[in-house]
Amino acid sequence: MASDLRPVFPEERLLLELLLKFEPLSLAEKSIWANKNRYYIDGHSKVITAKNYEAADIEQVRKILQEHAQEKYSGAFKRHIQDFLTVNRHHLQSIIDEAHQFIREEASKYPAENIVLSFSGGKDSTVTADIVTKALSNPSLVHIFGNTTLEFPTTLTYAERFRKNHPQAIFQIAQNREQNFMDMCKVIGPPARMMRWCCSMFKTGPITRVISNLYRNQQILTFYGIRRYESVSRSKYNRVEKNTESVKIQQQTVAAPIFNWKDIDVWLYILGEKIDFNDAYRLGYDRVGCWCCPNNNKRAQFLSNIYMPERSTKWRNFLIDFAHEIGKEDAEVYVGTGKWKARQGGNGLPAAKTVKLQYTNCTSEEHSKIYKLFRPYDDELVNMFVPFGKLAPELGRRLLHETVVLDIHTNVPILSIQPFKQDDYEHAVKVKTMNVKDHDALQRMAGYQIRKFNACRRCLKCESLCRTGAISIIGDSYCIDPQKCIHCQKCMNAKYLAGGCMMDKYLRTK
Repeated sequence: MASDLRPVFPEERLLLELLLKFEPLSLAEKSIWANKNRYYIDGHSKVITAKNYEAADIEQVRKILQEHAQEKYSGAFKRHIQDFLTVNRHHLQSIIDEAHQFIREEASKYPAENIVLSFSGGKDSTVTADIVTKALSNPSLVHIFGNTTLEFPTTLTYAERFRKNHPQAIFQIAQNREQNFMDMCKVIGPPARMMRWCCSMFKTGPITRVISNLYRNQQILTFYGIRRYESVSRSKYNRVEKNTESVKIQQQTVAAPIFNWKDIDVWLYILGEKIDFNDAYRLGYDRVGCWCCPNNNKRAQFLSNIYMPERSTKWRNFLIDFAHEIGKEDAEVYVGTGKWKARQGGNGLPAAKTVKLQYTNCTSEEHSKIYKLFRPYDDELVNMFVPFGKLAPELGRRLLHETVVLDIHTNVPILSIQPFKQDDYEHAVKVKTMNVKDHDALQRMAGYQIRKFNACRRCLKCESLCRTGAISIIGDSYCIDPQKCIHCQKCMNAKYLAGGCMMDKYLRTK
């Protein structure tokens, strides 16, 4: 029928009847499967288009769903699922055996205590957690749940159930308690498809902190529920990813036991092994992540309007206000048609000015630039030059508050930084390069650190890049520990961090 399928649970069937304008209970006895917006009812294809969602009366649909019990749809569903499990029992056993072999082979390369399970509350991470635990016969594995603060209510409820049902598992919650998502949206704009700053700030960053606290600078093996059929980008991943350019958290090697599974394989495992799962899937969601993610499809938005009306209304109102603020005359259309999801850069945002490097060449000293600062020169800025080498303020001119940076291998001075007075700039720093072959390259990296100082919004990306845990955000300060820094310079290398700061991507303007 299709390249992939998911079961349509009883809870979604009444909604499907309403969208298709069928009589109630007309789908109660049917075998129904779905692939994206195409439903297969006893093998016959029926497409739910965007027009179906737009034409639906949300208030009326919500009222009918609340008034009708879903139990009337469950009898035939159970029979169809049992048939599904019976005829696929050999296929299920074969994919389990293959996954177990893969898991044991990869896990044998690491101490048991250095094996981690990434738990999101979605179906893929649920299956991965179960299959790894069974393959290794170890119920005490570390599970890290990244609570982005944008989780579905059903996800938080399921995470609590999971902890209760797996009392031996070491369950760690990674959450950014210092930042507020809506406050950040006001400053740097809502996340868009190509600008999902929220991932670093509310997921990868907090998970990195938990890993650093548990393992310091040890390398770990993390089993992820990534599958190549989920998206075009994930189809390019490897089943075991060690490449530092591909792994978001440098301290880990990522392995994906169910990498080659389809949706229907995942559901075969969940239903066949009788595993508890997130109730959002029963409602019709095919993916469970952040409820307001710009990558969510039309159906997910429609379902959120039904099941999370207060959140959805608040988010839409914010998007409309934001559209007005950045100069969109057709704010309602801009939001309603989803154009906000394609937004790029910081056009219309006051914060955009902080990522623009403004400098003048010093006329009195060769290889020197004077950079504009958006806040006073202080020790935090000096500390940002630790990755270049050894800071030696004692070698600088004291009256000028100059700090010299020495090459870590030769102890030869390569940089000089000092606060500076410049007529056009309220605050400024003078950076001089010396004793190097490529002055422009060194000055460019120095500019990256200046941009960080000016534009840092504590997105935690730099923490994730640092495999030794030298970088940390403490309160509003960006700190680099000289004792931990190994001067790999990944945190200011455009190969790993374009422009030297994530904010350059999110706030850059044309």
